[in-house]
Amino acid sequence: MTSILERKKNLKQPVKKTREEYAEDALYREVWEDVNNEKTQEFLKKYWRYIVAAVLSVMIVVSVIQLGTRMYHASKIATATVYETAIENVDAKALANLAHDKGGAISDLALFQSYLIDKDIKKLETLAANGHTRDFKDLAKLHLASINGDKMKAAEFEKFVSSMDTKHSPFFYTSRLMVAQKYLADGDKEKSDKILDVIINDKNTPVSISATAQTLR
Repeated sequence: MTSILERKKNLKQPVKKTREEYAEDALYREVWEDVNNEKTQEFLKKYWRYIVAAVLSVMIVVSVIQLGTRMYHASKIATATVYETAIENVDAKALANLAHDKGGAISDLALFQSYLIDKDIKKLETLAANGHTRDFKDLAKLHLASINGDKMKAAEFEKFVSSMDTKHSPFFYTSRLMVAQKYLADGDKEKSDKILDVIINDKNTPVSISATAQTLR
């Protein structure tokens, strides 16, 4: 078996470079660097306008994004401050103005809070018809149904709250229970029982609503 020592002897020893070869390598690297620098300078001279334009564009975009972010956060903080102040002062007018000036859920919330303070039904009607979010539109309609329900027949009442007859609405079970109660009040127990059975047999029905439905059944 070939010994380790013998194998080492058989390995080719690296050839050492001469002083002239090292000098040649150094000269080659220097020339290569000069060539690269020259090409870089030519490239910059040729395309410097485009490079500057690109850099400026990036700087402008970044600045606009940063400015927009700061303005967005500042606007949110200002809105929250106005809302909190209006709530603390129980200021229905300030909340109504906030609802008018803003959009989305904050607008709906402010308008509903304003109604809770001054009980102006027109605000509920506005929210039910033109609210920005489904949840608040349904909430407003639910309150309107409670206020005006006595003036309606059961079928009319059911049609009024029909937008909540879907599990996409957080008030689905509440509205169905109210419809069942309305049919029962109108003397149509058969129709009422059908709705109550659906509520009772639905495993997702909240416990309190299921218990009320069983009592009415």
